[in-house]
Amino acid sequence: QVQLVESGGGLVQPGGSLRLSCAASGSIFSINYMGWYRQAPGKERELVAIIVSTTNINYANSVKGRFTISRDNAKNTVYLQMNSLKPEDTAVYYCKAGITSSGRYSAQHWGQGTQVTVSS
Repeated sequence: QVQLVESGGGLVQPGGSLRLSCAASGSIFSINYMGWYRQAPGKERELVAIIVSTTNINYANSVKGRFTISRDNAKNTVYLQMNSLKPEDTAVYYCKAGITSSGRYSAQHWGQGTQVTVSS
């Protein structure tokens, strides 16, 4: 059983910063990638950022230069540092990871989501 647990969401004023964390736990053999998606009310879920390795990172155009994704392999944790936040960044943020279990079964896993609200 593999679980992803997110933390770090909340309410922040425009221009502010937040740091999201997502820790994977359970019977993990390897983590192939980790990433963040978000879903605003009435909109489809969209990719925010994904990291395969320190040299293989992709960002949505809307967050480039403002958000930074990083990964601590020793802790099976991915982070999303969000700076210069805008009201349009308001959404539920979900962590996603491609994980191979100790039984060598590969699957995609989602976290439960954490709310980020940018408002004055």
